Amino acid sequence: MTTAISANWTSVNAACQPLVEQLVADAQALQLNISTLSNGTRIIDAGIHCVGGLEAGRLIGEICMGGLGTATLGSNSGFENWPWSVNVHAKTPVLSCLGSQYAGWSLSHKSEDSKFYALGSGPGRALAGKEEVLKEFAYKDTADSTCIVLEVDQIPPVEVSEKVAKDCGISPDKLTFILTPTSSLAGVMQIAIRVLEVAMHKAHTLHFPMDKIVDGFGVTPVAPPGGDFMTGMGRTNDAILYGGLVHLFVKATDEEAKDLADKMPSNTSSDYGRPFAEIFKSYEYDFFKIDPMLFSPAQVIVTNMKTGKSFSAGERNAAMLATSFNL
Repeated sequence: MTTAISANWTSVNAACQPLVEQLVADAQALQLNISTLSNGTRIIDAGIHCVGGLEAGRLIGEICMGGLGTATLGSNSGFENWPWSVNVHAKTPVLSCLGSQYAGWSLSHKSEDSKFYALGSGPGRALAGKEEVLKEFAYKDTADSTCIVLEVDQIPPVEVSEKVAKDCGISPDKLTFILTPTSSLAGVMQIAIRVLEVAMHKAHTLHFPMDKIVDGFGVTPVAPPGGDFMTGMGRTNDAILYGGLVHLFVKATDEEAKDLADKMPSNTSSDYGRPFAEIFKSYEYDFFKIDPMLFSPAQVIVTNMKTGKSFSAGERNAAMLATSFNL
């Protein structure tokens, strides 16, 4: 399966590089700050020391998807008091979502007076090729420059950029970090664009054969910034857990398609039914104590292309979103 699924995969770094350069070229209009670390690593600040607007977040979401996905604003949120949403589609869903967009690279550095931790997402993951999911798909990209997106509210130390550049096999001046705090509009937008990726990761967690997933589409409300990291993180998770809708197209048996639909939605989790910030606090801020089945879209439709039958499960929860968004 691994060889077959990745044999014709393209370069996510090559596909997204024009988008990265567009982000830099339009930085002023997009309300971004551009700077460099002492080793030449480029920093695109999308909300720490600048505004970081919605359009910046939309482009960053597409960069996260390795340049192989599209994100557009829409009005089909499904909620009367929150009329707008983001629509997401990936040309090659497994590659785009799991090979690039998934935040699977743990990056940290600790010194006497500070510490830094973040999960990296974006095409740089495919250059390093360190994660088990990339090894499973037998995918490793090649490129002479790359970028990593970090959901942080601080500039990463130069030691982190040195590590990333080394692992990617490039010089530090060929690396770009894009920083998206959840307190910015860019931050909440790029997280909303992960709605399809959340479904793809859940399918992988459920051991559904990933080579049977042909295409996918997702839509979710874009959460309002929370004003602080914890509130923002809670709201962005709630937007997908209680408001996200994903439609997957598969080539499988009807039994497999129905089983995937039945098991995927967030309401199958024992932790479902409370705002994410409250759930997180109840587990003493330890992600690994949360039921992993919670991390899913609220509603899922799975269409089997072999038979034409579709299976739907889950539901979108307007009341939970109203609580989370403080409507």
